Amino acid sequence: MTRIVTLTTDFGLQDHYVGAMKGVILGIAPDVRLVDISHQIPPQDVMAGAWVARNAARYFPEGTVHLVVVDPGVGTRRKPVALEWGGQLFTGPDNGLFSLIADQGPYRACRLTNRSYWREQVSNTFHGRDIFAPVAAALANGVSLESLGEPVEHLETYRWARPIADRAGIQGWIIHIDRFGNLVSNIPETMIREVVESRSVKIYVGNTILHEMVPSYAFVEEGDPAAVIGSSGMLEIAVNKGDAGELLGVQKGAQISIVLQK
Repeated sequence: MTRIVTLTTDFGLQDHYVGAMKGVILGIAPDVRLVDISHQIPPQDVMAGAWVARNAARYFPEGTVHLVVVDPGVGTRRKPVALEWGGQLFTGPDNGLFSLIADQGPYRACRLTNRSYWREQVSNTFHGRDIFAPVAAALANGVSLESLGEPVEHLETYRWARPIADRAGIQGWIIHIDRFGNLVSNIPETMIREVVESRSVKIYVGNTILHEMVPSYAFVEEGDPAAVIGSSGMLEIAVNKGDAGELLGVQKGAQISIVLQK
C-alpha cells in the first residue's frame, strides 16, 4: 500500500525549504505520495499551523503521516517528536502544536532520540529537512514509534480557548483568520443549537452587530458582513466578496458574543 505524507509549514513557496524536505523524503521512501496541505501558515504561528493541520488530517486515510513544521524554537531545547493519534501519524516540534491537534482522545508519542533516522548532518536552523523529513519517511516505510525514540507521556501543552455559555448567550473568541479574511470563532454549531434554539440574537464582533445567521456568504449583499457556520463546524464572520478581518478591523483573539434577545 502506498503511504501518504502530508506537509504543513510556515515556509512559504518562495524558497527551497519545502522542495528540500520533499527531496529527503523521496530519497528514503521513493514510492510515497506527497500532499501539500499548506505552506502559507503565518510565520511562527503555532496555533494557525495546528488549526490547519487538524482540520485537514481528519479527512486522510488511516496511517497517513503528517509532517507539521511551524517551529519558532528550532535549534533550542524543545523536543522533536512523533505521535499517533486517531489512526494518523504526526511528526514535528513539541512546542504546543500537537497538543492542539490531539486535544481530544488518547495519543501515543515519542521523543526522537534515535539519530539513525535523522540525516547525518543536522543544521541548527532546518530541522524540517534534517530530522522531521527523514522521520516522516521512516514512518511511511512502516518504522514504529518505539523504534524512533523514547516514549513521551505528556506533550508541551497549549489549549484552545473554550466558549462560555450562560442564560444571556455565548461568549467566544476568534481563533483563526483564513485566507479570505473570514473570522473563525471557537463557538461550535452544536453549542449554538443548544443555547440559541429558535430565539433571536445579536452577534457582536469588534464594532459590528449582526442580527441573524445566514446559510452562506452570498445571502447578504456584496460587501456586507455575514454570520455563518463554516465548513469547520464553527461560527464564522465573513464579508461577502470581502475580507472581514480587514474591513471590520478584527484580529485573532478578539471577543465575539452571541446575546439572546428577550
